[in-house]
Amino acid sequence: MELSDDVVRDAAAGDVPATRQVYEALSPRVRGYLRSRGVEDPEGCTSEVFLTLFRRLPTLSGGAAGLRTLAFSVAHARVVDEARRRSRRPHVLAYEPEHDDRTSESAEQRAVASVEAERAVRLMQHLGEDQRAVVSLRVVGDLTLEETAQVLGKTVPSVKQLQRRGLERLRELMVAPEVPS
Repeated sequence: MELSDDVVRDAAAGDVPATRQVYEALSPRVRGYLRSRGVEDPEGCTSEVFLTLFRRLPTLSGGAAGLRTLAFSVAHARVVDEARRRSRRPHVLAYEPEHDDRTSESAEQRAVASVEAERAVRLMQHLGEDQRAVVSLRVVGDLTLEETAQVLGKTVPSVKQLQRRGLERLRELMVAPEVPS
């Protein structure tokens, strides 16, 4: 809907239907401008713009073009105000514990992990020398297959095989009720 100078003049004189026409013609565009500029509440801000605009209508000059210029000047001022307000206060996010990776283990979890790690180290004594070396270098030393093969002077396929068999044996020992001596 395009505004005419006559409608703007009538709205400035306090004519309610003309004021409604001004709002209906400009509010979608103003709201779109505010939304495109990232205003958090574009509908609420649009209302603020029109409250200011309607108070200033009686002193308006320039007809429909002047009204559009004034409407977007007020809207732009609200965008700047909001940006300043946001820069002065931090953006608040709801705390979501499931997304917080800053958690640390409880004392109980550390104790259980420590006991399990000690048990795994003890159980590694039941592996063959090559299996123990491969598992230690891969798991504890965090070496790649190639690095482990180079350290041990073995081929990558043999390191893979030793690791698979060693970890398999450790799993069996970890679930066994009693570990053979």
